[in-house]
Amino acid sequence: MKVVAQRVTEASVVVGGNTVAEIGQGLLVLVGVAPNDSEADAVAVASKLADLRVFMDADDKMNLSVADIDGQMLIVSQFTLLANVRKGRRPSFVGAAQPDHAAPLVQRVAEAVAEKGIGVATGVFGAAMSVSLTNDGPVTIVLESDAGSIR
Repeated sequence: MKVVAQRVTEASVVVGGNTVAEIGQGLLVLVGVAPNDSEADAVAVASKLADLRVFMDADDKMNLSVADIDGQMLIVSQFTLLANVRKGRRPSFVGAAQPDHAAPLVQRVAEAVAEKGIGVATGVFGAAMSVSLTNDGPVTIVLESDAGSIR
């Protein structure tokens, strides 16, 4: 599982001209699922995201988590994170899981974050989405999970 987390002051998802999800301060999380990813990966990623200390404390140090600031997460599926561009100029997406495997795992990330008491909004799996955000910092962190181990 490959995840890109961006610290935001606000973020939203529009599908077909309608806003389907929006958050204020928190994290916009793009989630790419690989064929060998499991529920353990989803839970590990959610746990790491919930505890990631990327928000500023009173001393202007990145020392607070999204829960500490009473923030939210917007979780959006993003199969293109698994693109392979080693050969030619057209990305290959064979490293991305099929929708029937990926959708439940993206949903499991959202559920596991919510289980930690953090407000969660989600995009629409498989839809053409317009994602808007105001990146705060900017702060962008890339996480990868393999068999529940995060790097």
